[in-house]
Amino acid sequence: MAQGTAQPRFAAVADLLDANVASGADVGASVCATVEGETVVDLWAGHADGAKTRAWERDTIINVYSTTKTMTALTALLVADRGELDFDRPVAHYWPEFATNGKADVTVAHLMSHSAGLSGWAEPITTEDLYDWDKATGLLAAQAPFWQPGSAPGYHALTQGYLVGEVVRRVTGQSLGTVFRTEIAEPLGADFHIGLPASEDHRVADLIPIEGDAGINAGEMDDLVRNMATNPGIDVLATRTRAWRGAEIPAAGGTGNARSVAEIHKLLANGGEAHGKRILSEAGCRKALEVQVEGTDKILGIPVRFGLGFGLSGGMVPLPNDECCYWGGYGGSVILIDMKARTSISYVMNRMVGTTTGDVRGFGLAMAFWQGMANG
Repeated sequence: MAQGTAQPRFAAVADLLDANVASGADVGASVCATVEGETVVDLWAGHADGAKTRAWERDTIINVYSTTKTMTALTALLVADRGELDFDRPVAHYWPEFATNGKADVTVAHLMSHSAGLSGWAEPITTEDLYDWDKATGLLAAQAPFWQPGSAPGYHALTQGYLVGEVVRRVTGQSLGTVFRTEIAEPLGADFHIGLPASEDHRVADLIPIEGDAGINAGEMDDLVRNMATNPGIDVLATRTRAWRGAEIPAAGGTGNARSVAEIHKLLANGGEAHGKRILSEAGCRKALEVQVEGTDKILGIPVRFGLGFGLSGGMVPLPNDECCYWGGYGGSVILIDMKARTSISYVMNRMVGTTTGDVRGFGLAMAFWQGMANG
């Protein structure tokens, strides 16, 4: 049975989480939703490991892969809101070395919207290279774009975090994980980490890889997709290592649970304020909704609309209105924010399925939540 709390109108969310665990669709998971800044659903169920020897507890956390990107985007939105970062400026204004190889006119907005043409590394790299910030960013600064920047979206699955993170570092003098921790997570009391301290390892659930999975978009791949998916290849078991957890991998290495993800995104849902603290201005939040690029994504192969750091309504994902934004992580985690209804809902799990941006489990829970909203 699911543990935690849900207001009576959202009982269907708890029922669905229970059903997912009972059927084996989930092994362990958490779901959290907020309305008008109030947490109205905070549930968890199942087990933290595939062998089902550890219960999923209230404070269990796990790697959420690309749901981390929303935290990176929030950090950049915050720095921009303070007037220190202009999304329309060339990246090279903040990071001069980036101007080489035809990238002088690539803007920070291109990085935020997966349209910079840097969806992967041109040079061969290893998983261990992801733990070396200077190498990962230096290689990206030196290479040429794979396509004309700004002309089309192409999911920057791992590279986006290093690109945006290095701009934030150049502007603030601190790593993205540090800015996120000190200016967002800690002020909100949120249990999400981009660079997890070793002291928290005992709380981390195991991601359960997809049986027989050969990686994202395995099979018939074009060169761009192959580069993203295999350089380096995705090793889910790396998320169980201290090296991965401790490194700052701002596009894929974040560790948290549904509570921390939903409660941090109260900021966007509520015009920049959460827990009585104003972190961003309302205008700064709404920058996320400004369409930067749309079309068939060169990597994902699906129609997308990207704002500044978030997916927007109108792509493949059905969202309630045009003031919604979202993103999800490889395996199934997801966060959906509705600025009109002032809601956020997140689902985080350990049993992975073959998806890069959320799946039917998370969206099913969101539908049950939205139905509860409609029933008042």
